[in-house]
Amino acid sequence: MSRFDFDWVDAFSEHAFGGNGCAVVHDGAHLPEAVCTAYVRETSLVECTFTGPSDVADIRVRYFLASREIPFAGHPTIATVAAMRDRGLIHGNELVLETAAGLVPVRLEGDLIEMTQVAPEFGPQPDPALVAAAVSLPVDAIVGQPQKVSTGLPFCITVLKDHAALEAAVLNVDALAALGQALGADDIDMMEPFLVTLQGATSQGDTYSRLLMAPPSPPEDPFTGSATGAMAAYLWRNGLMAGDSFTAEQGHGLGRPGQARVTRVGPVDKMSGIKVAGRGFILMRGTVDLPSSL
Repeated sequence: MSRFDFDWVDAFSEHAFGGNGCAVVHDGAHLPEAVCTAYVRETSLVECTFTGPSDVADIRVRYFLASREIPFAGHPTIATVAAMRDRGLIHGNELVLETAAGLVPVRLEGDLIEMTQVAPEFGPQPDPALVAAAVSLPVDAIVGQPQKVSTGLPFCITVLKDHAALEAAVLNVDALAALGQALGADDIDMMEPFLVTLQGATSQGDTYSRLLMAPPSPPEDPFTGSATGAMAAYLWRNGLMAGDSFTAEQGHGLGRPGQARVTRVGPVDKMSGIKVAGRGFILMRGTVDLPSSL
């Protein structure tokens, strides 16, 4: 067993119990996947990060669900940087993270943490009926054509017509598996529909979103930073969002309100990245004893 420092951070929130929680295990990036995923399950969080030294960036960050390692995640990036800053591990206002999805530049603006997600990749456009079935909605609740989009992690971006449809969505795991097959996913814990409406949860927001998740993850993600970047790229590409910056909201229906500032990098027809910025509240600090293998 080895002892590691950790911080539990509520990301995309400036207060306790808002946004999305993430446990950041410092200097644990060398641990095997089985140990890291077991730790995520122990916390009952959606994702956790493990940091370590990097030869190509300021720090290496590994991201884990309860079921597997993933190349990148948004709210854990905000959480990781917030934890490092709180421990005095960041000098200056800029740093670069090494992730499995590529290098992620981060800039600090006071207590706001802004990450630049990689250039969007636009993938298959599934049958809207498949998407509707996965979230137990009628097809006419969907606006336009859903599409697989990634700015480091892929999601099926799906615009809904109003808040009522968003609130009515319920995950159908069997139908989600059929949608995943159509999108080329190898299981139901990737490429879920990211549901978005073009009206904020509050007067400050421009969009309001939900992400329903299958076991062993919790049933819903309070705030999904990686999907927010993919969603923003989709909206800009399809002419659904004016201007080059807007405010995204998520988690209000769970009692964990979160908010992000999203900014486009480059023109609509040639986006080179998506900036997603939010705050992080350090809820807990401590140590954890983890084995080197399972």
